Amino acid sequence: MKTIRLAFLGFVGALIWAQKVGYVDTQALLERMPEYKAAEQEIERLTQQWQKEIDDIYARAQQLFNQYREQEPLLSSEMKRRKQEEIETEERKARELQRKRFGPNGDLFKQREEKMKPILDKLQQAIQATAQERKFAIVLDRSAGGILLYGEPTYDLTDAVAAKLGLK
Repeated sequence: MKTIRLAFLGFVGALIWAQKVGYVDTQALLERMPEYKAAEQEIERLTQQWQKEIDDIYARAQQLFNQYREQEPLLSSEMKRRKQEEIETEERKARELQRKRFGPNGDLFKQREEKMKPILDKLQQAIQATAQERKFAIVLDRSAGGILLYGEPTYDLTDAVAAKLGLK
């Protein structure tokens, strides 16, 4: 039984060893794609616009607070309570808008996904087509946080994928 297991492991190891493995630098490819740059700029524009909306609400809350502090000695306890509630409402609005825009499933996440998905799909298709044409069984991503300590330049498919995408 041990002999069969060893033979099987040797056979699987030989299959894996015989496979052609290449790599690409997807981040470098993305940075060369005009549609990626345009999407990044649009996302940055939206981020700045949304942050300004939030900052404006916080500024309004700060303004209300400053007015409250100035008028506090002259206000009745009922007026103080109303002013405090107004300030808290503005702060709550800002926090809710911040969560809506920048939270885990917020507008920024949705926009990034919506704008990047077609670009990433196009890149994936080009990588897959290049790998199939050149008979590579496995293609690693050099830039995806994977650890590629060394890669023989002949197995770098980045320029071939760029050519397939029509990039310089």
